[in-house]
Amino acid sequence: MTPYLWQTDNLTQALADLNPSWHHANHFTRSQKIATDTRSINQGDIFLALKGENFDGHDYVATAFDKGASLAITSRQVGEFAQIVVSDTRLALGKLGKYRRDVHPDLTVIALTGSSGKTTTKEMLGAIFGQFAPTLITRGNLNNDLGVPMMLLELTDEHRFAVMEIGANHVGEIAYTTSLVRPDVACVLNIGTAHLGEFGGRENIARAKAEIFQGLGENGVAVLPFGDEFFDFLKSESDKFTKQYISFGERAERPDVALDFNKLSQAEIDELSTLDSVLVMGDVFADDIEVHPTHSTFDLVANLAVDEIDSTNVNLPFVGEHNVGNALAAASCAIALGVPIDKIKSGLETATPPKGRLTRMVFGEHTLIDDTYNANPNSILAAAQVLTAETAQKILVLGDIGELGDEAVSEHGKLGAALAGLQIDHILAVGELMAHCVSCANQVRAELAQHFATKAQLLTRLQELLTKDTASVLFKGSRTARMETLIQDLIDTKQQGK
Repeated sequence: MTPYLWQTDNLTQALADLNPSWHHANHFTRSQKIATDTRSINQGDIFLALKGENFDGHDYVATAFDKGASLAITSRQVGEFAQIVVSDTRLALGKLGKYRRDVHPDLTVIALTGSSGKTTTKEMLGAIFGQFAPTLITRGNLNNDLGVPMMLLELTDEHRFAVMEIGANHVGEIAYTTSLVRPDVACVLNIGTAHLGEFGGRENIARAKAEIFQGLGENGVAVLPFGDEFFDFLKSESDKFTKQYISFGERAERPDVALDFNKLSQAEIDELSTLDSVLVMGDVFADDIEVHPTHSTFDLVANLAVDEIDSTNVNLPFVGEHNVGNALAAASCAIALGVPIDKIKSGLETATPPKGRLTRMVFGEHTLIDDTYNANPNSILAAAQVLTAETAQKILVLGDIGELGDEAVSEHGKLGAALAGLQIDHILAVGELMAHCVSCANQVRAELAQHFATKAQLLTRLQELLTKDTASVLFKGSRTARMETLIQDLIDTKQQGK
């Protein structure tokens, strides 16, 4: 794809609000790339000097020019290098990203956020829209106030769609990044407990996630999780910016809440009155779900028009019922933009699960399931449900969940109690917080779980279990736990014949 060229005029225009002043830049003509890390600098690149708590990019300006940089963007003048000095380089990154988005008026943007499922849903959307035209998709975890504009800087004139993952660890962050992205469709997947420590409660998480709707214009579409307990709140927040929305999923309601009894016969009312709840469907929902060890199948149903229902069967190459929910969210975003349901089907069926997201590998007679990318209590329960569908011995290997703040101990304890209710044979856990998970699990089911002080000790016990029966082993933990190292250690020790 043809790279964008940064020159004096568009740099000045993009940074106009930050009082830009040029220094020693008489010989600068143009550049294809803006980089924030000197390790990725190539000849002719522009270096943007960011400052964080533990680093200051201004200390590396000379290094950037040694590696071939043609210009620096700084917040204070550094030596005699060619540079633009602005009031704030962090904001400069945002301004530059927003400029790239704004000069693409024909670009269609889908933005999504949620406590879990963002990466997987993003991959599904990329597969759907990639069938039509070049589509920019957020790479890795570039979803914060720095990562989002970095991704926008990768836009080329060939891109027709962009799928932007938006995350947050404090109130106001999504409000900022959605203003840069200006989505046509904004989706909230769910409100869980990820980053609970930073926000101090699920209500604050919901408020933070709802900020994504602030980027919508009146013609934009909000995509909302119908079964989430915060659905009504999310709907009221999206209504402030657009009246158009699509709901996905299902929820249980009391019959008198779900149905208008005035339109029913007495016999129907009497029958319904015996039920505690009835299942109510959103605009887009799944029917006839079948979860298999390597995939799931379901009927994708869209019921958005009066007396008109569109449906198709989907063979989804992702495991776990929670990924059917992610597929419904992706389908809803696509439906909001007029994508035919047959193209949604083909996109979902060719999507590829991201690494570390319930990816499977054969290990002798055993199966290893790598779900180590990250974790929160809800995603661990979802992964454990996947494990229960296995036919072999079921072993769940867990590391600590981070970013739970004051609720860390109680959340790990509640997780242990919930896991004890599932058909799992062994839980092996490592990490200070996981001790509480193990303790609560064993209170419900004695000797179900074991806690280890080190990964090496856990590995020894796991190897013992693998010598007894064929097993399916699922590994999961927060990014800081780096549980993928256990998988590699297990593989390495086998190759070494230990």
